[in-house]
Amino acid sequence: MMTSNAELPPLDPDEQTKLYSKYYRDPVPPDPVHLAKMDVPCDPSKAIYPDRMNDLLNPGGLEVETGWCNLPNGAGFIANRNVYKNVTAEMIDWWFAWHPLESMRYRIWYPPQHAGIGVSAESRERILDPRIPISEKNWGVTHHVVEDCNCGMENIDITFLSPGDFGFDMARWREPYVSTFAGGFGWSGPAEKTGRAIKAPSLMCHIFRQSPGGLEHRTRFWMGYRMSGGKPELCLPPGVSVPEKAIRGLARHNVHEFSNLAVLLPEIYEEFGGPMIS
Repeated sequence: MMTSNAELPPLDPDEQTKLYSKYYRDPVPPDPVHLAKMDVPCDPSKAIYPDRMNDLLNPGGLEVETGWCNLPNGAGFIANRNVYKNVTAEMIDWWFAWHPLESMRYRIWYPPQHAGIGVSAESRERILDPRIPISEKNWGVTHHVVEDCNCGMENIDITFLSPGDFGFDMARWREPYVSTFAGGFGWSGPAEKTGRAIKAPSLMCHIFRQSPGGLEHRTRFWMGYRMSGGKPELCLPPGVSVPEKAIRGLARHNVHEFSNLAVLLPEIYEEFGGPMIS
């Protein structure tokens, strides 16, 4: 459901002066049929575990391209597929480097659930370094994000990795199987500390390839996994499962935020795309 302007947190005076403040607006609502696929869990037997991530480099699609569930080991699985008619791989690389440089850039992505973002001084220097290819600027960079994935505001630290460090087979890393990638691992905890806050880990994968309809974006989340020694590792205690509410909340959030980005990105890239500037 599209929010009204009254529900968007107001911009402060400095934010109002930004040239891209006009993009702080009601998010574009997703296709209802697409969003409805996230209403109930999919069949866990048709989901993939992170050790099968290279299946995403196979031609065609997998059994679950849009859906979510608890895996038998308690982890949360999310898949989402979008096809963008007016978005290129170059735009995706630019967006993931450009938006973490300023909180408002993250807020315009999906207001009101995106509240803010930050990176370290060292990460900012890397992103702005013209010698580093745009597709590699986020490798090793941690985004410190504040957002609501339908379970309340959370502080989330997302460390982006190269596709090789994430676990993909780089011998297969080429067109037409893949055009670009943004992913890594994250830790999240409630923004408001009430009692003992427990941080929960997740693996995040956004992989893109060309398709007849445009740029195909295939998302995978594995909640309850972390990277250990360069490999995905389940870190849930025995008998513990990721709550369904959290999996479904992130799945629906993902549909909303990328439905909005599909419209926002071509517009903002036309105006601001190009070399990285702070």
